Amino acid sequence: MITNSSLHYQLIKAIIDTGFAPVVEELSAHFRVPKEEVVTALTALQDYHGVVLHPNAPKVWVIHPFSLAPTNFHVRSRRGQWWGNCAWCSLGAAALLKEDVTITTTIGAESKQVEIHIVDGEVQEKHYFIHFPIPMKNAWDNVIYTCSNMLVFENEAQVDDWAKRHAIPHGDVQPIERIWAFSKKWYGNHLNPLWAKWTGDEAKAIFKEYGLQGRIWDLGGSSERF
Repeated sequence: MITNSSLHYQLIKAIIDTGFAPVVEELSAHFRVPKEEVVTALTALQDYHGVVLHPNAPKVWVIHPFSLAPTNFHVRSRRGQWWGNCAWCSLGAAALLKEDVTITTTIGAESKQVEIHIVDGEVQEKHYFIHFPIPMKNAWDNVIYTCSNMLVFENEAQVDDWAKRHAIPHGDVQPIERIWAFSKKWYGNHLNPLWAKWTGDEAKAIFKEYGLQGRIWDLGGSSERF
C-alpha cells in the first residue's frame, strides 16, 4: 500500500538524487503495485497538498520545496542542481541538501541577477530580504502564483516600488537570515519516510517561534494542514 508519507519520501529522495521526479512506471516498479494504484496515490497526495501534478497528466510539477519546471530560482551544490519554487523554497531545498549551496535568482524576478551562498550552514549575503505578499492561509488557493511572488529584494523601499508597478499587494518583508532559520525548521522533516504536513496549530507555533506575525502569517481558525 502506498501512503502519502511513503510516496512523498520517494519523490523527494529521487529529486535530490537525480534532479527530477520518477514517473508512474518507475513508481509502480518501486512500490510493486499496478500503475493505476500509483495514479490514485499521486492524486491523493495532491488532495493533501503534498504535491502539484500537471493538469492533464499524473506527473509531478511541484513538490515543495522543489519545482520540476524552470523557475526564477536555480539551486546548485556539488552533487547537482535543482529549481526552487520561490525564495523560501530555495532556502528549504538548501536545508534538505545539508551542504554548501548557491542560489541564483533575480531581484523581484526582473533584470538584476544575484547569487546567495550558503556556506557551513550560514547565509553569506545577509543584506537581502524576502517579500511575502500572499497570506499563508490563502497560499493553496493558487500555490503556483503564491510561490512565484515570494521574491528576493535589497530593501523594503524596493518592495514598495515593485508592488506599485505590478499592482501586487505589499505584504510582509523579512530578512533572509530569519527565513533561512525558519526554512530549516519548516522543511526539516520533508526527507522523512514518516513525513506529514504541519497541523494548523503546529504551523502557528513555528511562525511564532521565528517572529513571523501579522496579517500574512495569521492562520485564523484554519483546520488545514500546511
